[in-house]
Amino acid sequence: MTVLVVGTGGREHALARALSRDPGVRAVHAAPGNPGMRAVAELHDVDPMDGVAVADLAVALGAGLVVVGPEAPLVAGVGDVVRERGVPVFGPTREAARLEGSKAFAKDVMAAAGVPTAAARVCTTPAEAAAALDELGAPYVVKDDGLAAGKGVVVTTDRAEALAHAAACERVVVEEFLDGPEVSLFAITDGVTIHPLQPAQDFKRIGDGDAGPNTGGMGAYTPLPWAPPGLVDQVLREVLRPTVEEMARRGTPFSGLLYAGLAMTSRGVRVVEFNARFGDPETQPLMALLDSPLSPLLLGAATRTLADVPAPAWRTGSAVAVVLASAGYPATSSSGDVIAGLDEAEALDEVHVVHAGTAVADGDVVTAGGRVLAVVGTGADLSAARATAYDGVARVSFPGAQHRTDIALVAARDEEQDLARERMDP
Repeated sequence: MTVLVVGTGGREHALARALSRDPGVRAVHAAPGNPGMRAVAELHDVDPMDGVAVADLAVALGAGLVVVGPEAPLVAGVGDVVRERGVPVFGPTREAARLEGSKAFAKDVMAAAGVPTAAARVCTTPAEAAAALDELGAPYVVKDDGLAAGKGVVVTTDRAEALAHAAACERVVVEEFLDGPEVSLFAITDGVTIHPLQPAQDFKRIGDGDAGPNTGGMGAYTPLPWAPPGLVDQVLREVLRPTVEEMARRGTPFSGLLYAGLAMTSRGVRVVEFNARFGDPETQPLMALLDSPLSPLLLGAATRTLADVPAPAWRTGSAVAVVLASAGYPATSSSGDVIAGLDEAEALDEVHVVHAGTAVADGDVVTAGGRVLAVVGTGADLSAARATAYDGVARVSFPGAQHRTDIALVAARDEEQDLARERMDP
């Protein structure tokens, strides 16, 4: 099978890399892709937001599957245009993608499905936002109702800051604050059958210790040694299946990747948000540990034959992804800075580099703004995976590069302590 991956970022690079290693895939193409993807895919200069151009390319290539990576083309209906040309698409329809495209819509679906989530109020005026903030209390959580590249959420104890964010958005969802650690749980579904992936955790804020503003994600790891037993089964039962069934009941069945962002609160599991595509950067470590061919899962979801595809299997061990961002990110973003050390990082055992915001200028790979790349390390446990990932990070440099030093640090220390206790008390 020939597969076309639509998108430019790290998620798409990770998916293309996994597909290139899939024995059932003859060729991988990307539209438009990025410089790092050249090693695993043929690139095509096609606008990922142009459904007709993407569909024309898919037909010309004889693609047996189109994988739409980012949320913006899904919400815009690019997949719908491709499907109309008879090509299977991994990704929800435009209507179903509203689960991510509108926080208010997602809240309505969760309410109808009985999915546990934060109390919320939808606000379109400053007065409504102020009333909701006072009702739900601090810390204040204010979310842009539309797509915001992972940076449309403000969590603050400063009421003025919360009001300012609400005023800057056309429509917001004000929510009660959810305590506890967050978990990302992805599930591949064809609208009936659901195959959850193993849980991951990402780090949204720019600085160590979760300091500074939200970003699209500065790193991630999987699996989660601290996750309670039965978490996946619980989320499948209480969150994923009711949501998929409610979407089908509404006549807008959801197929593709349903991403549940979860908070492990003192009152139990609560949904923070839904996304309608693979998360970035969680996809990078997840694909590093996937021990099943990826294409049957994606094609099964696209053709409503997922029941015939075995659930995904996973390599033992852990994977950690550390993101390097450009100078000034997330407030501003530097571009055109030459990136050094990519080959040296890739040469390390158990390390690979996933490109996101890169370009080529005068023969050099340079930054193209935002989150530039992720260094992924794998190992027997989290400590080993962290060591390999940060060994790779140390090889890569560009002016003003930013990265967190604490990705998976707490979980790795806890894992080490648990193993030590087991050795002392077998």
